[in-house]
Amino acid sequence: MSFINKQHILVLTMSFLLASVVMARRSIQGKIIAPTFAHITNKQVHNRSISAFVLNQRHKKCKLSPSFLKQPLYASNNPVDTSSTSSSSGAAYHASANQQIVARRNEINRQKRQARQKALDKDRERNLKLRNLFMEEKQADNHSSSSSSSSSTIPPMFAVKVVTCRTLRLELKMNGREKRGRMFVERPSLFSTLQIDDEQLDGDASDDDDNNEYACMSLKALKQTIHEFFRRLKKSTYILSASLPILDEDGNVLTSEEGDDDDDDQNSSPLGMWRLETDEDVQNAFLQAEQFFQRHQEENESTSMKRPTLVIHVTKDPDAPPPPPPPPYLVGMPDPLTSPTMTMLSFYAFPPNGGISDPESTADQLKRLWRPFRALGRVYVANEGVNAQMSVPTNVLSNFLQCCTVRPEEGGELSHVLGAYMENGINIDPIPVDMEEFQANPAFKNLHIRVRSQIVADGFATPLDWQSAGYDMPPLEWHQKLKEAREAHEKGEEDTPLPIVLDCRNDYETQVGRFELAEPLDTENFRDSWDVLKDRLKDVPKDAPVMTYCTGGIRCVKVNAFLTQEMGMTNVSRLAGGIISYDRTLNEQAPAEESMFKGVNYVFDSRMGRRITDDQLGTCFTCGSKTHLVSNCKNENCHRRMVQCENCADVLLGTCSEGCKGRVVNAGMVPNRKRETTNNTGDETRQESDEVYANVDEYSSGYSSSSPALFRQIELNTAALLPSGAHMVSGQMQGALLKMLASQTSGRILEIGSFTGYATACFLEGAAIAGELINEKDAGGREGGPFVLSLERDRRALGIASAHIKAMSELGLGKEAAKEASKIADGPIVDFEGDSVSFTYKGIAGCEFLRVNDALATVEEMASSQSHFAPFDIAFVDADKTRLMDYVDALVSNDRLLKKGGLIIVDNVLWKGLVLDANNSVHNSSDETTPTGSSEEKEMLKKNRRARKLAMNMHQFNSEVVNDERVEVVMMPIRDGLSLIRKK
Repeated sequence: MSFINKQHILVLTMSFLLASVVMARRSIQGKIIAPTFAHITNKQVHNRSISAFVLNQRHKKCKLSPSFLKQPLYASNNPVDTSSTSSSSGAAYHASANQQIVARRNEINRQKRQARQKALDKDRERNLKLRNLFMEEKQADNHSSSSSSSSSTIPPMFAVKVVTCRTLRLELKMNGREKRGRMFVERPSLFSTLQIDDEQLDGDASDDDDNNEYACMSLKALKQTIHEFFRRLKKSTYILSASLPILDEDGNVLTSEEGDDDDDDQNSSPLGMWRLETDEDVQNAFLQAEQFFQRHQEENESTSMKRPTLVIHVTKDPDAPPPPPPPPYLVGMPDPLTSPTMTMLSFYAFPPNGGISDPESTADQLKRLWRPFRALGRVYVANEGVNAQMSVPTNVLSNFLQCCTVRPEEGGELSHVLGAYMENGINIDPIPVDMEEFQANPAFKNLHIRVRSQIVADGFATPLDWQSAGYDMPPLEWHQKLKEAREAHEKGEEDTPLPIVLDCRNDYETQVGRFELAEPLDTENFRDSWDVLKDRLKDVPKDAPVMTYCTGGIRCVKVNAFLTQEMGMTNVSRLAGGIISYDRTLNEQAPAEESMFKGVNYVFDSRMGRRITDDQLGTCFTCGSKTHLVSNCKNENCHRRMVQCENCADVLLGTCSEGCKGRVVNAGMVPNRKRETTNNTGDETRQESDEVYANVDEYSSGYSSSSPALFRQIELNTAALLPSGAHMVSGQMQGALLKMLASQTSGRILEIGSFTGYATACFLEGAAIAGELINEKDAGGREGGPFVLSLERDRRALGIASAHIKAMSELGLGKEAAKEASKIADGPIVDFEGDSVSFTYKGIAGCEFLRVNDALATVEEMASSQSHFAPFDIAFVDADKTRLMDYVDALVSNDRLLKKGGLIIVDNVLWKGLVLDANNSVHNSSDETTPTGSSEEKEMLKKNRRARKLAMNMHQFNSEVVNDERVEVVMMPIRDGLSLIRKK
């Protein structure tokens, strides 16, 4: 017997023993005692906790074997035993199955990460090798020049010009860099001798597998190298051709202008063109490029051509099959990002004949097909079916519905999973949510599609037949039945049999809303329903009318299947589509009718409920007053789901007790950073944080204090009003650091470069904190106290910045200030008028914007004369990058402007990472060719040259300031780099 099977037996045995104890207590007292069970639950001694504990210990001790992970989720074909023992063992089984699914998915993700990392390492290795070859080549050139000797040594790299045809450019929407570009490939030792005939070259290449890694030796390697630089080409089928370069009189490589057609001769060389279809074609093409280079060197003593060069032409394959047409539901679909509202919906499906054979691939398929709709939500996929709660942009709702229901012959791909198998179609919330309201409090933040052992955890080790689950009663018929039952109950008609109406939801759901005449099962978890049903219906005739309902209908399917197949009930019906469908149908088809459902329909998203009537049926967990609100304790270590009135929620900060309130206050927990999930059994019972971060920067941001609403609005305004400079805003991480640094001083800040006021606002907030710490009574200004002086030349930027600080000084940093600041983007940009403007924040910190023509001249004047300004603690320099050392000199030359021990903070010291290239001196101007393309490409090249020049300036500043004995420097890789320079 395998170790895994022994562990299963251990789990089942412990579950059986505990279930026996519970049943013994029940048999002694003759009935189910809810307090006893609740007491056991609260102490976490019930069967599921012990089973989970055992499973956790097992997974710590052993590694799941691949064969075990591939076992089907339902391994047994035995008839279902629905006793308590079977229910508890079934829960343990599915807990184990879910852990296996998670382990399998984690292993797949680990392998993907390893593959990505391997590719990245390979790219880094190749780039580092090319960089070293550049350095070696440059050193060889310098040595050759100093020794005044000519060398016929061929450089260790080929230059490859890649030109794509017009059809591919338009089809793939290629950007300027991808239309035409240059790359370098390593020249292997095989090319060390030019006198190699074709037969010898072919033989050597075919025998040496290592040479196939070189782009000049293998067609596959050449395509992979092209794809690294021109990624969009991966999406197309194309033909590669090669030609020798066309040179001008100085030896510069020319690239002809773009043509208006795809004729292969349009960009061809007068020396001919060759198709690259085999490895031999590639080798011969590069060999000819090398021979051409050698002849050119021999014929020209002075030339700009530094290495063998080959031109690769990429053209559309005329024989390639046309791309498949888009599915009909995407044709003419509007942009979901422009939708003014979001629509909440839910659905479930139990496909027959074995359900879903491959849940993993189905989950991937759903992600792919639903991605164009920008839908959000939580979806579970299992062998038994699909369960979804989602938010969809309203303007593409019809397209989304068509995607889920269209038949295969009409372009649909989900008919085997959804389509006709969606019970009662899709439940759509009757009232869409305004987009602004949704974004402020989103029901879902992402689209999570997860594979589970069950889409609703029922505790059975083997599923029932979900196709046999009683009568699916339409909402209006349900409404009429309940009305008649209520009238008969009110009249006391004993001869009229009243239906038994069972609420199949959990206790916290029924507390705030239910149908009239309904009996709640009062369960804490859905899988606890079976014992309650047995006890309630044990003396009821098998033909008695039983009506069941739940939120969306899915739990009633399982309950009614249990009632009919296991308890033998013959007159069972369920509300089609659940409460959600009833609410929508009544509003649309019978709006004058009084709703038989009273109170709030609890829903499993961040809304926590939709209010159907004004009835308050719930009792506040804290004070006992009537309420309709359900929430979770904000203490993440407690997270109790509870009914709590609005007043108690305010007093206790959304927690369940004074103890949890103290934990929230002391730990600084931020409630709005939680995300809703469910536990690994698929049971909709809890929330927890499961944020996934793509990189360290995102992780750092996620675990840092969130920015105030005003700061986020400043970023939005900058993107709207000055889009070309949106990247220049300090942002959350850098802004928080600036605020903290300012708060540790006396609050006097000199800012050189205001831009749109993000950093100014951060410094002003920090200055106010500093003022509070030192008990400043009066607002600071030029002569002393917490004060921010900001210098700026651009009147437009000053106009925006001053408007932002005005909103901050009047309304603070919260939503009201953000709302006021949002009006800035709606109106015309008003340039700053006058020379200065001043504000006061919290009555403590002063702020003044000063418009200057030359910030450096102003700083030098302030430092050299008796200034009207008291010395500053911090000087933030985000100005002219070519004169940074001049700013430092002015600030450290004396103590009039910056205090001794003060900080100089310089922004953008990494300059987009180009300082690394500047440091390694890999920029070789002689390697650049004369631009002969469009004016757009020429402008792009000019920008690149300017960026490299500024990077060189920044590198020179970094080198100079770190060696300046007057200061100490710490460079921080935050955003575009930040240098903290302490004045000694």
